[in-house]
Amino acid sequence: MDEQRFSSMRKKLLENLEGCRELQDDEIYQNIDDLILESGMEYYIRLADRTDLRKDLFNSVRRLDILQELIDDNSVTEIMVNGTEGIYVERGGRLKRWDKCFYTKERLEDIAQQIVGRCNRIVNESVPIVDARLANGARVNIVMPPVALNGPVITIRRFPDQPILMDQLVRWGTVTQEVVDFLEKLVRAGYNIFISGGTGSGKTTFMNALSNYIPGDERIITIEDNAELQLQGVQNLVRMEARNANAEGDKEITIRDLIRASLRMRPDRILVGEVRGSEAIDLLQALNTGHDGSISTGHANSPQDMLSRLETMVLMGMELPLQAVRRQIASGIDIIVHVGRLRDKTRKVLQILEVLDFDSAAGEIQTQPLYEFEEEGRDICESVTGKLLKRQELQNRQKLERAGICLEE
Repeated sequence: MDEQRFSSMRKKLLENLEGCRELQDDEIYQNIDDLILESGMEYYIRLADRTDLRKDLFNSVRRLDILQELIDDNSVTEIMVNGTEGIYVERGGRLKRWDKCFYTKERLEDIAQQIVGRCNRIVNESVPIVDARLANGARVNIVMPPVALNGPVITIRRFPDQPILMDQLVRWGTVTQEVVDFLEKLVRAGYNIFISGGTGSGKTTFMNALSNYIPGDERIITIEDNAELQLQGVQNLVRMEARNANAEGDKEITIRDLIRASLRMRPDRILVGEVRGSEAIDLLQALNTGHDGSISTGHANSPQDMLSRLETMVLMGMELPLQAVRRQIASGIDIIVHVGRLRDKTRKVLQILEVLDFDSAAGEIQTQPLYEFEEEGRDICESVTGKLLKRQELQNRQKLERAGICLEE
């Protein structure tokens, strides 16, 4: 069916539903059937096309319109709506343009308002950028005109219905079993671990898998911009999510606010989904005041860049001498795990770095690589091959000793 006729039927359906009580799904389908019957289309439209029309009309008023098909597709990991100019979909780490798109800005704006309305948030010309979450936990970013010049831009990051565990990452070649056994002992012993990587490199997935090694009898507090972590087997779990400011510009709850609040909630470990700004100083203070075993993530191109970014983020929140900042980082963070996407779109652990002491004479944080990914070439499927090789032994073993864990076992 052409877009003009579909839009006409959708408009008529919305008029029929306007002012009605909250209808059940089957009642809306009955309205759609009556509308098709009224239009006389049942006589010349194929049964398969009529079924598709019913579903498309239903999705356009009750769900996420044409995007619902992608939301229900488990193979889709990311959906990018570039206004009315096209929709791009990521499957298996590869982007492709979808054969469907929104033909009118109004229809796309309706979807944007529907998404943010369910999260009790607002998006309009005065508040053109908003983060939200779908019912299935997918993360949504919406940018509206006048900021978005080609119409409303919607980016949806879809997460698996079942959390990805470390065994699965080993099967995919993201990490080796040797490194998994090593990291498991560090998590159990209470090492503070920071996971770095670029956009879409799998930081949150790896953090989620790693957090499953936290002992189940500890009190865990998770802090995120948008709740994505899916911790398994933790009974004493508190989940907190930041909140954007309302239409008046107040009542915002930031990551900094949540970290400060968490310190009064007697946590054993604090898991911060991602550190982006001034909240870095609050996280470091938490790591340096007895909350061992905490885990967080951040955007960076390498572990060394992550240390530099942390310095910058701390200085965004508090004016401190650079040496004092570096002392805080060296004291608070024990291990940096760097993940990345290779040119064949696979995600792998590329480096594990141990953060040592602060060298007062050199004025630098001392580090040493524990594991590094060394590329070997390509296989017959053109996938990058290589090994995660051990470089040096862990130096700081005090936490392992206090936990009664032997690294060589």
